[in-house]
Amino acid sequence: MYSRRAMSLTDRSYPPSLPSPWHPLGNRNFRNLLIADLVSDIGAFMQSVGAAWLMTSLTDSPLYIALIQTAAALPFFLLALPAGTIGDIVDRRKLILVTEVWMCAIAAVLAIATLAGVMTPWLLLLLTFALSAGDAVEAPAWRATFPDLVDKQELPAALVLNGVEFNLARVVGPGLAGLIVSVLGVGVTFALNTFSFLGVILVVAKWKRPKLKSEVPVENFLGGIAAAVRYVRYSPGIRTLLMRSAILIFFTSSFWALLPTAAKKLSDSPAVYGLLLACFGAGAVLGAVLLPRARARFSVEVILGIATAVFSAVLLSMAFLRGSVLLCALMLFGGAAWTIFMSVFNVVVQKLAPDWVRSRVLAFYLFVFQGSVAAGSTLWGTVATHTSVHRTLVIAGIGTAACLLLQPVLRLPSTSVDLSAWNHWLRPAMFQEPDPDDGPVLVTVKYVIDRAKTHDFLHHIYRYERIRRRDGATEWRVFADTQIPDAYLEAFVVDSWAEHERQHDRFTRADHEAERRVQSFAVKPIEVKHYVHAPRSRRS
Repeated sequence: MYSRRAMSLTDRSYPPSLPSPWHPLGNRNFRNLLIADLVSDIGAFMQSVGAAWLMTSLTDSPLYIALIQTAAALPFFLLALPAGTIGDIVDRRKLILVTEVWMCAIAAVLAIATLAGVMTPWLLLLLTFALSAGDAVEAPAWRATFPDLVDKQELPAALVLNGVEFNLARVVGPGLAGLIVSVLGVGVTFALNTFSFLGVILVVAKWKRPKLKSEVPVENFLGGIAAAVRYVRYSPGIRTLLMRSAILIFFTSSFWALLPTAAKKLSDSPAVYGLLLACFGAGAVLGAVLLPRARARFSVEVILGIATAVFSAVLLSMAFLRGSVLLCALMLFGGAAWTIFMSVFNVVVQKLAPDWVRSRVLAFYLFVFQGSVAAGSTLWGTVATHTSVHRTLVIAGIGTAACLLLQPVLRLPSTSVDLSAWNHWLRPAMFQEPDPDDGPVLVTVKYVIDRAKTHDFLHHIYRYERIRRRDGATEWRVFADTQIPDAYLEAFVVDSWAEHERQHDRFTRADHEAERRVQSFAVKPIEVKHYVHAPRSRRS
């Protein structure tokens, strides 16, 4: 139900003068990858339907059936952050190629085991987990690759096309899977998914990704993870988005966890389950079409609120309705609502992440998203086992509706900030260039300010602390000079000289505005000094 390739569909901040949404198709690499991606996503949806339906054939336990969603989501919870760090450090093209080959191999094992008749519930969960593990490792790098495929001005249109492709696969894949499972069996569905990876492997293997050069040393793995954690910790907007999405996805995950069981109660034919998902996918395409118009008329909070209310109504209706025709109609609304609030979250998180940490911020988002799915699916399956699917859907529907109360306290952050790089600092005059690993490094910034504005200066510089820590500072303080009136010393520590150089590269134009406000209080030129840790010398 979830794909590494499901990205944002639109953004209200896109100016009307942008190129046509079809313009990126003129880029051969993008066009070929989009086509291969469509085939692969259709295979992925077929595999999801086949796995869920196969589990209903292997066991009647709602918990085991719900655990299929847990097995698909848990790897994102466990591997997203390491994967995002790797995606920002290594060649993303090679990483995508390796993970695609891994998933193709696991899909082949899944097909062979099913066709041979040796599949068990636990083996199905294990192979689903292994398949999703490759997806989890690839996902952050895949999402961060689009700026490498198309020009900057074509990127919004490319994201729109990517969203249309994904939702088209959501329409075709489940319905095709239901037909193939009912006629040829689940094993054939898994086999077709195996072949669906080949197109992406071929296109990525031929793609010549431009090599990016940087004068700053590449981060190591542990340092990259620490930088990502630090960035998210000191980014209030990202934290708000993660919390808001985690709560909403926790309740809405009940839909994916319990839909196979609900479909089984309607009919023993997998075609009905596939039809429900196909209608959901058709609604998702409809939501993608309606979203740009809605953004032009309403705020993001209003749109998200409407989508949340609609999805809550769908969950409550699933609990009471027993007719497949009415449920198919409801799936249209559910798909549109799901696409709308997922698109809103995806757009916001992409807009809040600068280039240097984009894979890792997206990894955090996937970590929270799939963690909510894994925890929610397990809980809803457990509740349904001990009570009923009907009662569980009612509880989840009410919980989803209660998420509307989050709007006043967890409002989505603005995405209008300019996160383009602003490395404007002059290189300090040094009698000897420190080695990249030398450190820790102490940086001091001396301000002599207007005494009448002391209160405002301290207010703004303490707000500036967040930027220093977010970009690499492990310690930060402001000191008042006891000998010079109205003189203040800002001091912060960075782990190494290389990390301090990266700190310069991480500074954005939005940060420059905060820096300008702090410096506006100075009545004398600001003095900046750098000190590198001097280790104790050893006598021979």
